[in-house]
Amino acid sequence: MLNKINIRRLYYRVRHDYLTRENMLVIVALVIAASWVWGSLTVMQRNYDLQRELDQERQQLTLVQLQVANEQLQQNYYNSSEYQELSAREDLGLAQPGESLLVLPPNSQAAINADKTTTTAVSAPPSEHSNSLELWFNFLFGSGNKQGTTSAK
Repeated sequence: MLNKINIRRLYYRVRHDYLTRENMLVIVALVIAASWVWGSLTVMQRNYDLQRELDQERQQLTLVQLQVANEQLQQNYYNSSEYQELSAREDLGLAQPGESLLVLPPNSQAAINADKTTTTAVSAPPSEHSNSLELWFNFLFGSGNKQGTTSAK
């Protein structure tokens, strides 16, 4: 019996204190506001995705336009008299009046081996001065190897 009374009191209190017309109006307004925010976020996400696709398409268009321009430049070069002259000289062995063609025999195996064994030595700066303050001053202010520089060795 005590339990039924407590339940009735709780029901009465909830109904008259919390389920009022004003509270229901606030709840409805909150639901409408939440749905509006959700819809706005959905539209913003869609717009962001569409803008990203548009940017990618613009980049593709720019790339294709550059490729077309490059092909047109190559076509203009191939149609030019300069290219035709170079091609005729190379392919047909033609020359202008007064020019003579010098034909060299292929390299011998000894010459090819000599080229492979010949290397150029690159001198490295001393490691102790590789990052010294003096070298930075020389680099930045262009003093080079003047009297102000000293070597450690």
